[in-house]
Amino acid sequence: MERVVLSMQDPDQGVHMRSQRLLVTVVPHAVTGNDTMEWLIHKYCISEEEALRLGTLLLRHGYLYPLQDPGSLVLRPDETFYRFQTPYFWMSTLWPAAELDYAIYLAKKNIRKHGALGDLEKEHHGQLHRKMNHMWDLVVMQAREQLRAAKQRRKGDRLVIACQEQTYWLVNRPPPGVPNVLEQGPKRGSCTARQVLMTKNADFYKREIECCRRALGRTRVKSSVSLEAYLKFSNQHRPHDPIMSGCLPSNPWITDDDTYWAINAPRVAEPTQLRVQRWAFSFQELLEDPVGRAHFMDFLRIEFSAENLSFWEACEQLRHGGQAQVPGLVDAVYQQFLAPGAAHWVNIDSQTMERTLEGLQRPHRYVLDAAQLHIYMLMKKDSYPRFLKSDMYKTLLVEAVIPPETKRRVFPFMWKPRRSSPSPALLPASASGECVAAPGGPGGGPGEA
Repeated sequence: MERVVLSMQDPDQGVHMRSQRLLVTVVPHAVTGNDTMEWLIHKYCISEEEALRLGTLLLRHGYLYPLQDPGSLVLRPDETFYRFQTPYFWMSTLWPAAELDYAIYLAKKNIRKHGALGDLEKEHHGQLHRKMNHMWDLVVMQAREQLRAAKQRRKGDRLVIACQEQTYWLVNRPPPGVPNVLEQGPKRGSCTARQVLMTKNADFYKREIECCRRALGRTRVKSSVSLEAYLKFSNQHRPHDPIMSGCLPSNPWITDDDTYWAINAPRVAEPTQLRVQRWAFSFQELLEDPVGRAHFMDFLRIEFSAENLSFWEACEQLRHGGQAQVPGLVDAVYQQFLAPGAAHWVNIDSQTMERTLEGLQRPHRYVLDAAQLHIYMLMKKDSYPRFLKSDMYKTLLVEAVIPPETKRRVFPFMWKPRRSSPSPALLPASASGECVAAPGGPGGGPGEA
C-alpha cells in the first residue's frame, strides 16, 4: 500500500497535484478525488468500483486525508481535494499511539476551539483528564507550547498539520461504528458470524467430532525419522556452506579477494564443482540456478521435450510480470503451448485443461498455475532423474572448475615484516660491525660500554 502511495506522489508519472485555495488560505500539493480515481484506473487497469474501493482503503489507513471534511475518510469521485499524509504518521513507523499523545492532542484542540469539541472527543477528553489527573498540568503545558510554536507557521501549514493529526487519530482512535483497520485481518469475520460459530448445538459437536477423527487419522512422523532427515540435510549441505566449511579460492568475508563472487556469479561460462553438485540436491535447486537451467534445457532439446521447460518459464514470467501485460501474456502462452496445433504444444491431462480453459475466460496472473504444476511434476519425476544419470551431467561434474586455494593469513595485523638488521636491543658499536647491549637491555641493569 505504501508503494502505491509513493507511485502516486511521483512528480512525473504520479497524480496531478495543484495548489488549492480555501477562503484566503492556499494549500499546496493537493489532489482531487476524480484525478486519484483516474490514476488508479489507468495504472492498475481496474474498474471504477475497484478504484473507488482502493482509494477509500488508502484514506481509512491514513495515507490520504481530505482538506474540507477531515472527519470523513471516504474517497469521493468529484473535485473534493485531498493531500498525502506525511510519512511520519504512516502505519509502518510502528510508534505507539500513546494515551499521553492523544491527551495532548485533545487538550490542544480544546484550547484552540475554546471548549467546542465534539461529543465523542469531549467524552474522551474527560476520561483522560480523570485518568491523568496527576499529570494534567504537564498535558496542558505541552498543548500550549505546541500551539505557541504553531502560531509562527503560515496559516496554510497550520491547516495541513491539523488535518494530518486529526486523520492520524481517526485511524488509531476510530469512533463507534467505524471499523478499526488496525485490528482487521483476512481471517477475521464479523461479530455475528463468530457468535453463530460459537453456538454449541448438535452441528457444532458433530463438526468437533469430525475434526478430531481427522486429526487422529493424520499421518505422524516419528521424532527419530525427522532427526535423521535433519542430519542428512545438514551433512549434505555442510560442504556447500562457506561459513561452516570455508570457501575457495579465499573467503571474501575476511579478505579483500572477491574471486569467490566472480566464479559464483549467476551466469558464468564454467560453473564450479560444488555448484554442479547442488543441482543433484533437488529439482528446485536446478531450476533456481540460471546456469543449471540452461544445461537442463540443452538436455531436454536432445530428448525433444524442451517445450516443457519453456512453458514453465513462460508461466513464471506471467506470474511475476506487470498487471497491464497479463491479458496479452496469457493469450500468448495459450497460443504457443496449449491451443490445438500450437507450435510448442505441451501434454497435460483433460481435467487440468478444462480448469485452465475456464480460467481463460477471465484471465489473471495465476490462471495457468494448475497446468504449470502438472508440467513441473512431469519434469521432476521423469526428465530430472534422467538428466542426473546422463553423460551430459557426468561430464559437467568432471569438467567443473575446482578453484585453487589461496593461502592468506586470517589476521593480517599479526604479520610483521622480517628485518635483515640485528635486534634493536643491540646497537652497533663501531663501523667494524661489533655490537654491544643497549642501555636498559633485557638484563634490567645498565649496559656495558
